[in-house]
Amino acid sequence: MIYLSSAQYFLIGFNFLHVFGSDCGPAEYKKVDGQCCPMCGKGLVVRRDCTIESSTSCIPCIRGTFMNEANGLTKCFPCSPCDPGQGLFTQTECKPTSNTVCDVLDGYYCRSYSSNSECSLAVEHTHCSPGQSTKSPGTKTTDTVCEECQHGFYSQHGVNCTAWTDCAAMGRVKTEDGNSRQDVICNKVPPRIHTTLIAPILLFGLTVAALFGFYLARAKRKKELRESSEVPVQETGHQEVTTSNSLEETAENVPGNVVADVPLN
Repeated sequence: MIYLSSAQYFLIGFNFLHVFGSDCGPAEYKKVDGQCCPMCGKGLVVRRDCTIESSTSCIPCIRGTFMNEANGLTKCFPCSPCDPGQGLFTQTECKPTSNTVCDVLDGYYCRSYSSNSECSLAVEHTHCSPGQSTKSPGTKTTDTVCEECQHGFYSQHGVNCTAWTDCAAMGRVKTEDGNSRQDVICNKVPPRIHTTLIAPILLFGLTVAALFGFYLARAKRKKELRESSEVPVQETGHQEVTTSNSLEETAENVPGNVVADVPLN
C-alpha cells in the first residue's frame, strides 16, 4: 500500500481543481482544455501554457508592442502612434508595460476619443473671422467660440471688437463710415475762413467781373458802329461817274440843249 504525505495530497488536489474546476483564480487563465494556468505579468505574454508538471512559460513584448496587465495572451498589443497630422504629439514613449501617451497639439482640440478615453483625433481650433471677436478661446477639449461685433465696433483680425474712433474728440472730421470689419476714417479739419471776410471778397469779385463784362460789351459796340459807318471809296466814285454820265445823256436827248463839257475834278 502506498502512503502519501500531506503535501502530496495538497498538490494532487490543487492540480485536480485546476484541471476540473469550473472557475480559475484572479491571476489565472483557462486553457482550451479547461485547465487553469498562472497568468504572465505586465510586459509579458504566454510562450507555452502550463502543464501538470510545469508552470506557464512567458516571453517579453518586443519593441513597438506592450502589455499593461497580467494576461494569458500569446501576443502583445501594438503601440499607438501619435500622428501630428491628426493634431497629436507623443507625450510619453511606448514601453513594454505601457502604451504610448499622446497629447493634443497647441491650437487643436480633441474631437474623437478611443475606448480607453484617450484622444485619437484632434482638429485645429476655429479662427474667428474679421467682424467677429473671440468670446471663448479654444482648449484641448473645446473649440473656439466666436461672436459678431456690435454696431459701433469693429474687428480686423477676429480677436477683439474695438470701438470706432471718435473723430470729433480728436479734432478731426469723419470722411468714411466704419463697419464691423474696419474703423471709421478721419481727416484733418480744413482751415476755416472767417465769415466776415467772405462777403467783401465775394462783392469785390462780382464788381470786377461786372466791370470787365461792361468793358467788353462797350468795346464790342464801338467796333460794330465803326464798321457800319465806313463805305468803300472806289464804289462811291463809280456811283458819282455813273450819275454824271446819266445826266449828260439826258441833256443830249433834250432838243435845243447844248451840253457843255464839264471838266471833271
